[in-house]
Amino acid sequence: MDQFGIGQPVRRKEDVRLLTGRGQFTDDLVRDGMVHAAVLRSPHAHARILSIDVSAAKEAPGVLAVLTGRDAAADGLGLFPVLVEVPGVDGSPVWCPPRPILQTEAVRFVGDPVALVVAETRAQALDACEMILVDYTMLPAVADTAAALAPGAPVIWPERGSNLCVHWSSGREKEADDAFARADRTVSVRLVNNRVVGNPMEPRVALGEWDGTRFTLTSPTQGVVRVREGLAKHIFRIPLDQMRVVSPDVGGGFGLRGKLFPESAMVLWAARRLGRPVKWLAGRTETFMCDPHGRDHVTEAEMAFDGNGRILGMKVRTVAAMGAYLLDFGPRVPTVAGGRIQGTVYDMQAVNAQVRCVFTNTVPTDAYRGAGRPEVAYVIERLLDQGAIAFGLTREEIRARNYVRPEQIPYRNCAGNEIDSGAFLDTQRQALDLMGWDGFAARQAESRARGKLRGRGIGYFIEASGGQPSEWARVRITESGEAMVHVGTFSHGQGHETAFAQVLHARLGLPFDKVRLVQGDSDVVPTGGGTGGSRSSQMGGVAVARASERVLEKARRLASEKLEAAEADLEHGPDGFRIAGTDRRVTWGELAQGDALDEALTYKRDTECNFPNGCHLAEVEVDPDTGEVAVVRYAAVDDVGVPLNPMLVHGQCHGGIVAGIGQAVLERTAYEGESGQFLSASFQDYALPRAEDVPDLVVGLNVVPCPSNDLGVKGAGEGGACGAPPAIVGAVCDALGVSHVDMPLTPESVWRALRKGKAA
Repeated sequence: MDQFGIGQPVRRKEDVRLLTGRGQFTDDLVRDGMVHAAVLRSPHAHARILSIDVSAAKEAPGVLAVLTGRDAAADGLGLFPVLVEVPGVDGSPVWCPPRPILQTEAVRFVGDPVALVVAETRAQALDACEMILVDYTMLPAVADTAAALAPGAPVIWPERGSNLCVHWSSGREKEADDAFARADRTVSVRLVNNRVVGNPMEPRVALGEWDGTRFTLTSPTQGVVRVREGLAKHIFRIPLDQMRVVSPDVGGGFGLRGKLFPESAMVLWAARRLGRPVKWLAGRTETFMCDPHGRDHVTEAEMAFDGNGRILGMKVRTVAAMGAYLLDFGPRVPTVAGGRIQGTVYDMQAVNAQVRCVFTNTVPTDAYRGAGRPEVAYVIERLLDQGAIAFGLTREEIRARNYVRPEQIPYRNCAGNEIDSGAFLDTQRQALDLMGWDGFAARQAESRARGKLRGRGIGYFIEASGGQPSEWARVRITESGEAMVHVGTFSHGQGHETAFAQVLHARLGLPFDKVRLVQGDSDVVPTGGGTGGSRSSQMGGVAVARASERVLEKARRLASEKLEAAEADLEHGPDGFRIAGTDRRVTWGELAQGDALDEALTYKRDTECNFPNGCHLAEVEVDPDTGEVAVVRYAAVDDVGVPLNPMLVHGQCHGGIVAGIGQAVLERTAYEGESGQFLSASFQDYALPRAEDVPDLVVGLNVVPCPSNDLGVKGAGEGGACGAPPAIVGAVCDALGVSHVDMPLTPESVWRALRKGKAA
């Protein structure tokens, strides 16, 4: 068996470079004459700006420029765009507030940018920020999502008249009403999907350059093309060829890297004004205060069943926080994006979900690992746990009664999307076996003997992975016999250098170590959808495979001419082509003379997405005296189609699960209710998972090939973030003997739930 082919657990080739300090990140770059920027941000959640006095800051040591929103307006800078449309129930579109690069009239969240200082050093720029005098008049704030639409709530955008951004409905309201009318039993739950901060290891950083005719932005992204288009079309209003965006190595993404940020425009603007390269680096507090946040939903949901525990219908009513402004895809995440998989893996059609997207005096929200799908899965899984209690069924049994069956596939879900593959009951059975589900009673008794409460939970999810249904790739063989793979996706930790090399090696036979990935520069990757929505293997991988096949066809034809042999008589391998049974050969490098082997294409598919899925199981121990929760056992079986590299897939599963553990148990983004002050803007107040918070993760794969692409692959990066929260919350509720506890499962909230349960 070929050790570097598709399906082999090849170690990541990029890790040696990254782990030995040879990676190159944006902040590693130093340009001749480079200067540094710092941003003055609002200390208030909501205030009117009466005046901005920058005179003292301009005279500070090393300061080269102090810029405000009035300077931006004078220079003709545009507003930041919203790139999606979400239809309202009454036909009205999303209400999109204007967002300039710097605020001049009012600020609307703690951290809202007010002024930009550029100085010779970062320390000088930060010092000068403190010399800017801003006269504010305080305005009332609303930071509580559930209160944003309450009568008398402070209105963030008076010209809108309320805090409602858009009211969206999935439809089928009458069908859902009819289902509840004939139900034998109904259950309900009110839950909070807590706000989280992405927190990549590498903070945001931007380096702007202007050569007199053209901008270059170097910054960590999840794909340079979209950022380039946003900056050129919307902010600077220039032709695309006057904007270049480069992303070197990137230390994590989680969805937030795919956005167009004010600071990216600021450094380019300042570079043009000063004629010098300008760099901005976020501090970690700025990461907390200003990077897009995720989730933040308050939901009331109910589910209707027949007498046998079969789902008849579901109603969901959600209030979703957008923050003070809309980012690129903000209102799409809780509505259309999550709505694509309403019903998840269960056979239910009478579903009506309604979402009210609201403005609050908080950091804007947008895509965070899973982007709407974890929230939908969480609601459905919590309702099924309530259904199990109501019918006296086990949690695995009520799910087994409701899965879409193999003979129903392809299955058109209640959102109208066709799920083309999956074996959900089989995946659950494999997960139960992997967990040792039947041995729980003994483990529970052992925990009890140590004074701990033990519980278990299930979280089944389905993803809609893929997103934009086209991707670009180019494969070029060099005269030295190497393969240069250009692709429009972007690796920010997933292992594309390894996976795409395996795809090309499988198609061409070129040595694995002679494949080079080229990405992250709009001059050499002119088009492409970037990485997001777990789309890289199914889009970039297929594009690479097809471009490789074009190279192979051309190489075979050229080899036939050079060797004067029929194409059918040729064999290809690591060194090139030879006539079968002879020693007459021609190398890849010889065939590639004059760029003869250079093929590019755009792969397009008919479907927008495919549907990876998985069953995740958790066991927890709860200390009844303190309320402390420990996740002590975890198993998962995912269906990601054909894995290009099982080791990479397992790594993605692990990362998603740990993100889910963080949200379920630890991560609490806290705003003070009346003032809107951000109370958890550092790692002293915001807990990310550590190694001690994560048990051994036992993961397996149920390989059900995807029929809609050449490689049979599905997405793999976000499943753990979908499956872990409901599994862990369900396990804690099982341990406590209560119906529901909201995330995060802090010792205080668990202790209070335990005491409340005992009192009841």
